[in-house]
Amino acid sequence: MSDNQTPMRTIGLIGGMSWESSAHYYRILNEEVAQRLGGLHSADVILHSLDFAPIEAMQRADDWQAAGERLAASARGLIAAGAEVIGLATNTMHIVADRLTDAIDAEFIHIAEPTADALLADGFTRVALLGTRFTLEKPFYRERLAGRGLEVLVPEVDVTNLNGIIYEELCRGIVTEGSRQRYVTAIELLAARGAQAVILGCTEINMLIDDPVSPLPVYDTTELHAKALVEAALTGR
Repeated sequence: MSDNQTPMRTIGLIGGMSWESSAHYYRILNEEVAQRLGGLHSADVILHSLDFAPIEAMQRADDWQAAGERLAASARGLIAAGAEVIGLATNTMHIVADRLTDAIDAEFIHIAEPTADALLADGFTRVALLGTRFTLEKPFYRERLAGRGLEVLVPEVDVTNLNGIIYEELCRGIVTEGSRQRYVTAIELLAARGAQAVILGCTEINMLIDDPVSPLPVYDTTELHAKALVEAALTGR
């Protein structure tokens, strides 16, 4: 197929939460398109990188309505700019995913779906979930996975410190061995409770944890989501 005949829908990516993970998304999107199409192909993507500070303030204030309105406006802007497939480059903010899908008439790829697909394809049914305190404590993410037949275990201790590492370190590009070990310990405790694999349910945790250091097989939502967006862009028309 010649270059000008290659069908590719435009991906609209709502990012900036944090920009560190959005940078990983951008790299994976382009690497995946290049691998699949070859040559000089790269992703057709429009990125709206939001200022994270106001969003984080809305999270702390439990003002999910305002956060949902902000993200829905971003999604509408991406579609107006030509995006045909929408991805929200954060796990936590999928708490308002329904508000986005209600506000747009475009395909939306939920971050939990390709993660569930990968786990089930590999035969795992009891999984550990790591993420921000919102992802761990609120039901939106666990219920989505449970709806796919997955039993989800979350940390019973140290949630505050794990959350702090995300916001105070990883979102600022800070990676330390001490924080890596704290996450390894959390995974070990979840493995002792019967977890078969671990979901990196925050798009920054891959800065600390990968298969070589994890006591359990790792499912990185950033990578899985980005590849699912490429799949939708290349096969959706």
